[in-house]
Amino acid sequence: MQTQAAGPTQRLWGARFRSEPSAALKALSRSEPGFFRLVPYDLAGSRAHARELHRAGILKSDELEKLLACVDALEQDYLTGAVRACEADEDVHTFLERVLTERLGPLGGKLRAGRSRNDQAANDLKLYLRDKARVIAAAVHDLQSALIAQAQQHIGTLSAGFTHLQPAQPIVFAHHLMAHVQAVGRNIDRLIDWDRRSARSPLGAAALAGSAICRSPELSAAELGYDAPCENSIDAVAARDHVCEFLFVCSMLAVELSRLSEEVVLWSSRQFQWVELDDGYCTGSSIMPQKKNPDIAELSRGKAGRLIGNLVGMLSALKSLPLAYNRDLAEDKSAAFDSIDTLSLVLPALAAMIRTMRIDVERLRRQAPLGFTLATEVADWLALSGVPFSEAHEITGALVQACEAKGIELSAVSQALLAQVDARLTPEVLQHLTLDAAIGARTGYGGTAPQRVSEQIARAQAALARQGEWTHGAYAGPRC
Repeated sequence: MQTQAAGPTQRLWGARFRSEPSAALKALSRSEPGFFRLVPYDLAGSRAHARELHRAGILKSDELEKLLACVDALEQDYLTGAVRACEADEDVHTFLERVLTERLGPLGGKLRAGRSRNDQAANDLKLYLRDKARVIAAAVHDLQSALIAQAQQHIGTLSAGFTHLQPAQPIVFAHHLMAHVQAVGRNIDRLIDWDRRSARSPLGAAALAGSAICRSPELSAAELGYDAPCENSIDAVAARDHVCEFLFVCSMLAVELSRLSEEVVLWSSRQFQWVELDDGYCTGSSIMPQKKNPDIAELSRGKAGRLIGNLVGMLSALKSLPLAYNRDLAEDKSAAFDSIDTLSLVLPALAAMIRTMRIDVERLRRQAPLGFTLATEVADWLALSGVPFSEAHEITGALVQACEAKGIELSAVSQALLAQVDARLTPEVLQHLTLDAAIGARTGYGGTAPQRVSEQIARAQAALARQGEWTHGAYAGPRC
């Protein structure tokens, strides 16, 4: 049955006021429509609270059963659209109490005993974030899988590595892709660590001092998938550092995605031509028919600033607030919802773009030695031959100058030119001036040698499996 949108509201406050709130106050105070996504989480908290009221003797057994059945029915009606908030409902809590009272009469009003919107609001958002942390982690997992799949195909693909966006040393392209896997994946570990710190329930804190009615918050905490209640009832309703930390992880992830996106923009440009993006993940120009634009990468890059702004905005809202609860804290939801919604769009699009991009192996190899990327091999060979590296560096620089003067790369240097630059540059150095030799020499842990990159991929896959156990199975709370 559709709940009517008309009729007087049932505010959760106002008994001591002589007049109705002004229209301006109502407009400013009412929750944004997007906040009502917390309905299932508020109802999950209401179930736990109802059982606490039963333990306190406020609800009889038959009343508890009736109330829980009504909460279950209300959740289904909300999810199917059979019931919705009306304009007069100030927030999620007002909306739900109104409907429960309409359906249960005075029994619906009993649920408010022993709790406050302060601990409800904190609990609703914390449950939501713990739920969505796993959704985000799963999307990151998919992006990592796409990058790893590409890396597995290019363990033998040679390319130039860059510093300062200048050719620096040759690497295998898989090694570069795996650098993004490592950077992106650390954010899943951050979410796991964040979740451990966030597994404390604010229910039972009430307004700030704790509840004289609900005295077993550890039972409600366990029911909702928390490890324990919050240690301090004031901190329980006043703290939003868990929101800021969550927003930091979102913004750090967005920054990593932006860096990946920037490289895809470069790689797909006419100047690089390293990769070709699938048509399904590009757009064209309304005026230039030849254009193929990497819009997913560009849009993802642009969203990073937005998520950083959400973090900065929340930190700014918190910085001067006295304890305990202040209405300023309502900013937590706008920031969190926007960051989650944004990542929920960006991550799948990026994963699909990476999974379908085609890499020009021959072009990468041709460009790999350009820009004297083999120069470090000369300096290293001299150092291993006993030449102090400071001298080896100078000798190699002189060799590069000589090559520039002749318009050749190091791979084309002659024995005569070596001897002309420095007598210590004997012909033996030439066997080190190949791409395969340079890459094969980097056999240290984490290096670019193909064997090491293969090992890195295997470790990354094991890490994904470990993270996946948390993403898909560790949370015992409501999955709404």
